Amino acid sequence: MADDKNARDKKADDAERRQRKRELEEARDRADEPEPIDPESTDRLGELDDELETLEYPATTDDVLEAYGDSEIDAQNGPKSVAEVLRPVGDESYESADDVRARILGLLQQ
Repeated sequence: MADDKNARDKKADDAERRQRKRELEEARDRADEPEPIDPESTDRLGELDDELETLEYPATTDDVLEAYGDSEIDAQNGPKSVAEVLRPVGDESYESADDVRARILGLLQQ
């Protein structure tokens, strides 16, 4: 093919068409993936967010699990109980509700 304006235009059009096709294929492949959860959002903790304020601090992981172990929170792959999230970390100490929130949200990002 000669190196003229028509050949360059056709080559550019072909490249754009291939790029659009790749983007559509990627979007289709991602359609089944769960939507990412905003790590800055405390909405993920639902009612637990306010309930943590009522716990007496300092508190241990066991204290949190005893009080709220059955509470559900939003995780990337669906709801999880607080016990499912915190049980693997062992017995830690938390100075405030913010410490517990930060720990739970940090574990959910792993």
